[in-house]
Amino acid sequence: MRPLRDAQLGAFTFFASALPHDVCGSNGLPLTPNSIKILGRFQILKTFTHPRLCQYVDISRGKHERLVVVAEHYESSLSDFQRQGKTVAYEVLEGLEFMNKHGMVHRALAPNNVLMDHKGNLKLAKFGLYYMTDRGGDVDFPIGYPSYLAPEVIAQGSFHASDPSNEEAPLPSGPKSDIWSLGVLLFEMCAGRRLLHNIEISERLKFILTLGCMDDIVTVLAEEHGCLDTIKDLPVNVLELLRKCLIFLPSKRPTPAELLGDEVFNEISCLYMPFQKPLSLFSSSLRCAHLELPEDISDLCKEEEDYLSERAIDEVYYLWCLAGGDLEKELTNQGIIQSKPPLCTLPKFLLEDGESFGQGRDRSFLLDDTTVTLSLCQLRNRLKDVGGEAYYPLLEEEQSSLPQSASSQDLSTTVTLPLIIRERDTEYQLTRIVLFHRLLQAYPYKRDLVWKDARVDIPPLVRGMAWAALLGIEGDIQAKYEGIDKDTPIPTDRQIEVDIPRCHQYDELLSSPQGHVKFRRVLKAWVVSHPDLVYWQGLDSLCAPFLYLNFNNEALAYACMSAFIPKYLYNFFLKDNSHVIQEYLTVFSQMIAFHDPELSNHLNQIGFIPDLYAIPWFLTMFTHVFPLHKIFHLWDTLLLGNSSFPFCIGVAILQQLRDRLLANGFNECILLFSDLPEIDIERCVHESIKLFSWTPKSATYRQHAQPPKTTAVTDGNGFGRPGTYYFSDYQDMPRTDLSREPLALSELKAELSPRISAEDLIDLCELSLAGGGKRTRAGRPKIVAVDVRSAEDFNRGHLSGSVNLPYSSAFGPDGELVQCPGTGVLHSFRGRVIVVISHAMKSADTWRIKPVRCRKKHDSEDRIMSPFPIL
Repeated sequence: MRPLRDAQLGAFTFFASALPHDVCGSNGLPLTPNSIKILGRFQILKTFTHPRLCQYVDISRGKHERLVVVAEHYESSLSDFQRQGKTVAYEVLEGLEFMNKHGMVHRALAPNNVLMDHKGNLKLAKFGLYYMTDRGGDVDFPIGYPSYLAPEVIAQGSFHASDPSNEEAPLPSGPKSDIWSLGVLLFEMCAGRRLLHNIEISERLKFILTLGCMDDIVTVLAEEHGCLDTIKDLPVNVLELLRKCLIFLPSKRPTPAELLGDEVFNEISCLYMPFQKPLSLFSSSLRCAHLELPEDISDLCKEEEDYLSERAIDEVYYLWCLAGGDLEKELTNQGIIQSKPPLCTLPKFLLEDGESFGQGRDRSFLLDDTTVTLSLCQLRNRLKDVGGEAYYPLLEEEQSSLPQSASSQDLSTTVTLPLIIRERDTEYQLTRIVLFHRLLQAYPYKRDLVWKDARVDIPPLVRGMAWAALLGIEGDIQAKYEGIDKDTPIPTDRQIEVDIPRCHQYDELLSSPQGHVKFRRVLKAWVVSHPDLVYWQGLDSLCAPFLYLNFNNEALAYACMSAFIPKYLYNFFLKDNSHVIQEYLTVFSQMIAFHDPELSNHLNQIGFIPDLYAIPWFLTMFTHVFPLHKIFHLWDTLLLGNSSFPFCIGVAILQQLRDRLLANGFNECILLFSDLPEIDIERCVHESIKLFSWTPKSATYRQHAQPPKTTAVTDGNGFGRPGTYYFSDYQDMPRTDLSREPLALSELKAELSPRISAEDLIDLCELSLAGGGKRTRAGRPKIVAVDVRSAEDFNRGHLSGSVNLPYSSAFGPDGELVQCPGTGVLHSFRGRVIVVISHAMKSADTWRIKPVRCRKKHDSEDRIMSPFPIL
């Protein structure tokens, strides 16, 4: 969006028409409220950035189908000033032509909707009202002003989409209807008076319709209003322009594009630069090709500059809301919204004798086109202590050596606060938005810095673009998306149609008809472009977060989804995915055993296996079980980890439900997961990071994971253990003799705890080739290696520091630890990672060690000891 600069934020409100409550659609579901339909159509208007159009910012839905629209606004309009007719016409036509290219018309063109900025440039306001209301069909008032409506519009009469008496809807207004409105507007400017404003509406409309019998409409209008001499004194080219605009028959009236090319504008067209659409972040063109430094560099360093006005309009509005801005409160203070006691809103009814009681039609439900200016004083006061350096942050490491202002020191303490508080802190969000904006502008060259700052948090306003950067989206994604056939029917269409109305429909945006259309197109594009995969239920849930964040950019939503699935759900959408799912669930079961042996033993004992509850978790990456606002916080962290991170999320969820699971049996657990209790997502994220940091890379190795990448593996990203960060999956690491070998699924299922590789054992023990080991502050090693070979084999050669505990004497037939002189040694290693070492095994020699919990007498806390099976 363009910077705010001298513009203001304006808000106006109107009501969508109400639908009957006892009527359902053809699919048996309740009808979508008109306000949600309007909200869905409105979203595309936010993408229209043109010098002759006021920027739309946001729309909010209130009670009783009330809608409040926020847009760029100026106090001055064309009705306050007199300007040269040709200049006004040319600038208005530029805006109308841009709208027509996008299939829209204004229909509400009038002097009060032609605003002027401080430089005198014209901008069209409320240009999207006709489009967002479905040509006026979703509201109870006509779109446009009778004095400026074209004759063909008046002849069609009013129309309401829900009116059963209207068998056929009137034809939509075309671009030529705006030309008539422009002609009336220019005529008023030249004549110096308003047309037909002192005549009754019925007489006014009759007069306009009678103009069809006249040859020279301009002369007739001038005679009717007593300004014939004024009109005759106009330049010939201006009169000719008026006559071309005020042609009664639409077939002979020019379009905005045709009129712009008329010779009447030859003198002034050269004064205007052609509009160039801003380049997208993901395109094949150079984004910085048009940038130029000013002749005087000092112009970039003005003192006492209003830094906030240089931020984008949507950023300013977002910060205004965080600073306490309330749209309905602003409109109420201006008298636009007036509350009435319930008794005064009772409908009118008739008695048998014809006597009527109650209220007439409430005029407040009709359109009040008053635009209220939103005051930014509260926001500016909130940001008064934020220094100018916050608006222009340094991106390199040298910034750490610079002195910090008081405000930056205050923000450093904000980072430690819970995420929900940080997302509502105005100053903090300003600094984060500005920082990410600059980083994303430099993407992909600053990808590492995007990753680094995303580990702190991601501002909600830029989450969509930040996710795309984390997923490595590059290139001309729009051209690729447009090249996919999304219209030809395919067998999957029926299932997509059934799934969409059930996917996150509590959200107003995704439940709108426009949301359903975009859902369908993105899902179909993915299915068509991946012929080796199939559509499984749950794919719609995976698509929902990306579509919500990129509602006006289907190509980016598709690109993110296409990059996300191979990374975290590789081959999950094969026609036969049973082997992939089973391996995934088995590894997850082993992760539970590693991090929480007691819970794992209980769940296995009652038969509550992951197959019964975890498939929807991983098939949809938790989007099927959590609402979108929780998914955003969860995926902010998920995208920083590798494909094994979802295992840690699953274990963290189970640990929040641990007490209830341990206290219940099979039936109670089934009921518990059929309606999952409230999960603290922030706690889940923190626990997941801890679990991920202390999970050996090879413990989550999967044979059916994504194949190794051909690019070099770099460090510095992801989580990893404290002080060490890992970017890639274990599969991406170079293979050595110490790497873990794949296991058959039957072997994998036979083992309760995960295996690790020899290189991970060395990493965990932090052993050198000389055999020395790093120790904790207490002087004890962080892990203990338990060698279960016989004493004779152990004496022949063993790992330095390992403990010999022969399997035959320490473990029972079912793998449980039994009491023997050697088992007492393990009590001194409470809370450590236990690595079990034995001979290399064949599949026939597979044995299992049951995860155990060791208790120490008189200890107030129990510490879990999690064994690894054989290397």
